[in-house]
Amino acid sequence: MLRLALALSLLAGAAMAAPLAPGTAAFDEFVYSGQDPTDAPLAPGRYANPILKGFYPDPSVTRVGEDYYLVNSTFAWFPGIPVFHSKDLVNWTQIGAAIDRPGQLDFKRLAMSRAVFAPAITEHAGVFYILNTCVDCGGNFLVTARDPKGPWSDPVWLPEIDGIDTSLFFDDDGRGWIVNNGPPAGPSRYDGHRAIWIQEYDPKAGKMIGPRAVLVDGGVDPSTRPIWIEGPHIQKVGGRYYLTAAEGGTAEGHSQVVLRADTVTGPYTPYAGNPILTQRDLPRDRAHPITSAGHADLVQTQDGEWWATFLAVRPYGDDAYNTGRETFLLPVEWKDGWPVILPAATPIPYESRRPNLPAGPAPKIPTTGAFTVRETFDGKALGLEWMTMRIPAGRWWDLKDGALVLAARPDRIGGLEQPSIWARRQQHINASAETTVRFEPKGAGDRAGIVALQNDAFFYALTVAGGEGGRSEVRLERRAGEKDPVDGAVVARAPLDGAAGAPVRLKITARGGLYDFAYATADGAWKSLARDQDGTILSTKVAGGFVGTMLGLYARADGK
Repeated sequence: MLRLALALSLLAGAAMAAPLAPGTAAFDEFVYSGQDPTDAPLAPGRYANPILKGFYPDPSVTRVGEDYYLVNSTFAWFPGIPVFHSKDLVNWTQIGAAIDRPGQLDFKRLAMSRAVFAPAITEHAGVFYILNTCVDCGGNFLVTARDPKGPWSDPVWLPEIDGIDTSLFFDDDGRGWIVNNGPPAGPSRYDGHRAIWIQEYDPKAGKMIGPRAVLVDGGVDPSTRPIWIEGPHIQKVGGRYYLTAAEGGTAEGHSQVVLRADTVTGPYTPYAGNPILTQRDLPRDRAHPITSAGHADLVQTQDGEWWATFLAVRPYGDDAYNTGRETFLLPVEWKDGWPVILPAATPIPYESRRPNLPAGPAPKIPTTGAFTVRETFDGKALGLEWMTMRIPAGRWWDLKDGALVLAARPDRIGGLEQPSIWARRQQHINASAETTVRFEPKGAGDRAGIVALQNDAFFYALTVAGGEGGRSEVRLERRAGEKDPVDGAVVARAPLDGAAGAPVRLKITARGGLYDFAYATADGAWKSLARDQDGTILSTKVAGGFVGTMLGLYARADGK
């Protein structure tokens, strides 16, 4: 009864809101809720993995004094490269984004898994550096800031570097060195044959200097034809240089390896116990598996402990996951002079002991465990967790009278365009998202509502749309590949009663690989439009790429 009363009050408030300008859609709130089978109360001194649920891949972490900063990949979503802050490595609050304004980069009409790959963050002499690769949109670059909240500089391009996954290391004498994944020095011997390169970087001149050299050719054991050595980081510990890198590709064969040398330019010797992290040697039928672990970055606390952030995934089926690659945290144990994140054949735990650090403040927007978040759009700007597809050329949204107002423009989801959409991550295997929309479609091609999408070719859209005879309807459309219409094929529809532009509630519920879609009008009672829809089309296994499912608010008009 309480939930029904809340729904009725929301609809009543929406009905009393200011009239809409023609060609716009207003969203009066957005409620996200999620709980996973492994979410459980934590005992004192424990924390839960993943520390960043949902599409937060390729984590890179650094410490400055008692403060920790972490960044992730966002590919063609904008704002790009979130910057997080923590005091305890467990509680993380997003404080900014390194790519947050048009003009820094141009994502053009790129697919959602192109653009910004695998950022790496470090600090030296009061300056923060983020290195990154804009794939198919310029190549390797770095941005800098005095304050990690931003603003971050325009890109400084690094044309000498051919490849991805750049990372910057400063030696004791202040000399900078950039390592990256690149093609081998000679002909490629097999598919996936890559190398790790190093070259000096002059921070005062802002450019690469000196010769380039290969540190690792192929991987830690070339006789096994290892694939995709990438994500390198160098750290100096006890007078030695440690090079950590991912190996084995980003799927279930993913792993982390380590090598060391007496000088920064090598030669590097691999650890005999490699890999130092993987889940590929565990049975696939284990309960609640965590798989595809790798792409780690190590950090030492002010207390002397070592910890690793890394990516992994949580499939609900046969390598099927919709939540994308997520950020995990584990302690690092040093064995005979080598860092080890997990011994062989050891499952990644869903909870572990907390770092020996004073507990930091809990974030206002949770990133781990079970939670519900209600966005009422009553601030001056959208929260930092919201992103749009590619980079807007102009402003087509507004926050007004407690609503997010979107201009219904011709750009479409599905058209490799820049549609009117703001979205947040699906962070749980079992989740729901709901909104109240006010929209008056003028034609059959006009629509506004809530979407669940993996990329332009794989999405569901639950919208208020133009129906027959000029009557509005609630419509569910699905696109499950490029063979389907750009706007998706109609799965279900129902006519809407009431005045044009009256508030309508829309809800998407995810249950692993099944999705349900419902709507409600003025009476406040939910009506099912479609149940048990195939959610695996939103999985990385089916849709491909490197991103995760996003849940968002969308408006479109034909423009005719």
